[in-house]
Amino acid sequence: MDYREVESTAEYLARLETGADWRQEIEDLARAEDVEAGWFTAMGAVQDAEVWFYDQDDQEYQSVTFDEPLEVAACVGNVADLEGDVFAHTHVVLSRKSGQALAGHLDAGTVFAGEVYMRAFEEPLVREHDPETDLDLWL
Repeated sequence: MDYREVESTAEYLARLETGADWRQEIEDLARAEDVEAGWFTAMGAVQDAEVWFYDQDDQEYQSVTFDEPLEVAACVGNVADLEGDVFAHTHVVLSRKSGQALAGHLDAGTVFAGEVYMRAFEEPLVREHDPETDLDLWL
């Protein structure tokens, strides 16, 4: 296990812009406030979504696209540096009108309405390739 103590430097609340990309909005907030490391939670709704699932056997992401309105029942993730740029590692639980839940990594989604809470950390987080999992994990 790798762990560290982090010190919070700031907290932000943001309303995401309707029509913008959900994950991009979180990354834009981090860039605007020079957040190199942080943790966020969010909720709201998207008009569509691209959700990824990591196949542990094939060590590849599988993409599923939903072209329908969905509630963002839960969204959690962290902000870190990936190859010199901000990356928002975003996990999401989406729900359909029927109540059926869909979950995975949110790669993209068109914001209908969204609210984000982000806590910034003083210590930077950097993602690097991990050969065992073939994922970019923070060190």
